[in-house]
Amino acid sequence: MRALMLQAYGDMVVTELPDPTPGPDDVIVRTAFTGICGSDIHGYTGANGRRVPGQVMGHETSGTVESVGADVSPGLVGAHVTYNPVVVPPDQVKDFGENGTRAPGSYVIGVAPQHVAAFAQRVVVPARNLVPVPEDVPLRLGALVEPLAVALQATRRTMIASDRIALIIGGGPIGQSLVLALRDAGVEHVIVSEISESRRRLVSALGGIPVDPMDGSLAGHLERLDHPSIRLAFDCVGASSTLQDALDALQPGGVCSLVGMLQPQLSILAAALTTRERSIVGTFAYTTSTFAAAANLLPTQRTTLETLISEVVPLTDAPDAFRRLGAGEDVPGKILVRLTDD
Repeated sequence: MRALMLQAYGDMVVTELPDPTPGPDDVIVRTAFTGICGSDIHGYTGANGRRVPGQVMGHETSGTVESVGADVSPGLVGAHVTYNPVVVPPDQVKDFGENGTRAPGSYVIGVAPQHVAAFAQRVVVPARNLVPVPEDVPLRLGALVEPLAVALQATRRTMIASDRIALIIGGGPIGQSLVLALRDAGVEHVIVSEISESRRRLVSALGGIPVDPMDGSLAGHLERLDHPSIRLAFDCVGASSTLQDALDALQPGGVCSLVGMLQPQLSILAAALTTRERSIVGTFAYTTSTFAAAANLLPTQRTTLETLISEVVPLTDAPDAFRRLGAGEDVPGKILVRLTDD
């Protein structure tokens, strides 16, 4: 099979790898589409140390069940699926199945270097991690379930029913997914701070209120929008400066969800947190029920989700797509890599 490998930082290559063999409880998913995540770009550049050369990355994906292990129903063959990339060891499923990232032995397909992941044409996946993609939904949309699940998890961990205003810092694919999740949850005003003009246009089309942080202070933008302080913010960048901006925008007692992971270490003014009794809530991945809920949105949000896809490129063009994104090219939404040969 063919796969996209991180040969060295800043160098992606298409290579040949042996076809995988499923274990008794596994399936082989033939990959159809895999999205390029911001964390994949950070891995490509070496910015955050969470990917290593020689690794096949990829965790936002969809495909078809090609074969199954001995203990898996053969009726799954041919099913359109995505899968939760958080894998919990079988002996820990009972205690941590819903909150897989908290299991001491868990790993993430696409992050764990020893697991050939979704930028390969075939991937070994535990059958229990499969989530169906409805047959009447384009399979490419299944690759959007994972980032949408991240957004739903961040919303569920921080939002209360009375929240009607929220701030998002970073209008990339996760920030865009958050606009959808927050609007679906009843938040009336979703303000998104984003430097890219094309992404601001996309945010606006999704129902968000975009602002340009390069055109005046964030506080000034919020004042002009008649929302000088808010209770709920999401940092989808994960840098010291963006987290500080999010905290400064919060009213006393406000909550910031830290979703982005650009910098491995962050520095903030402690007084911005303690004296105003603000909170930071970390969000990483999702629960199994949140992932399933994201997949359930595919039929109802089909038209809107299509707008999140900016490009679909063949596997042969994927190294160039990584190069462009790593260089900061202005791409408004998600780039999907098509791994099928047809």
